[in-house]
Amino acid sequence: MSVSAPDTSDAVRRPVAIVTGASSGIGAATAARLARDGFGAVAAARRRDRLDALAAEHPGVRAATLDVTDPASVEALAADLPDVALLVANAGGAHGTDPVEHGRDEDWQAMFDVNVLGVLRTVRALLPALEAGDGGTIVVTGSIAGHLVYEGGGGYTAAKHAVTALVETLRLELNGRPVRVCEIAPGMVRTEEFSLVRLRGDQAAADRVYDGVAEPLVADDVADAISWVATRPPHVNVDLLVVKPLAQAAPHKVDRRGGRS
Repeated sequence: MSVSAPDTSDAVRRPVAIVTGASSGIGAATAARLARDGFGAVAAARRRDRLDALAAEHPGVRAATLDVTDPASVEALAADLPDVALLVANAGGAHGTDPVEHGRDEDWQAMFDVNVLGVLRTVRALLPALEAGDGGTIVVTGSIAGHLVYEGGGGYTAAKHAVTALVETLRLELNGRPVRVCEIAPGMVRTEEFSLVRLRGDQAAADRVYDGVAEPLVADDVADAISWVATRPPHVNVDLLVVKPLAQAAPHKVDRRGGRS
């Protein structure tokens, strides 16, 4: 694991925030936002070229190569960062829209490995660093899919329900220790890759997900919510923050009268 060198004039006074899945979308927006808000943001993901570009564009952001599906990669990240103020466990994603009766093992395995086990690995490895100093905060990017279900979303909703259970259990187990545990549960967010990956690279199908929705959330909206949760006074724990666009009442209830995308 390689973390780019910090600006030493900044590193002393900036609390460290690690953002996984930071090469695009919500993760990239969150790393940039946290850097603007005074953190030394470590943007961690597999695609180092994107991370280096992000770091070059945003002072206060450092790049770290990380694969949350590889325990050795996660442990290497933790070894380089002994004192962490904030972990944003954001790496995740969806694969496919098959009904349960036609579910593909490889899709479900991939979703659980990143969304659930990825959170387990990063929390387990970084908890000692989060407890160091004045304590820290864990913010996990969940989803409304972790609280509601919908047809064609069996694998993703199962994984995100598991994430919610993990977060709630972790909060109970860490009670009395100096680490806050929070979940951000976004609804419909239009990013460059989420729907495209889920729909196996079909750009037209990915665009139709947002068809007629005047203003879906964008990555900066979720980054704003994450930053707000992370910067509350230390005694304030925001257990769960659900954030959806005005047009969306539930996963299956979306106003699509706002024009075509």
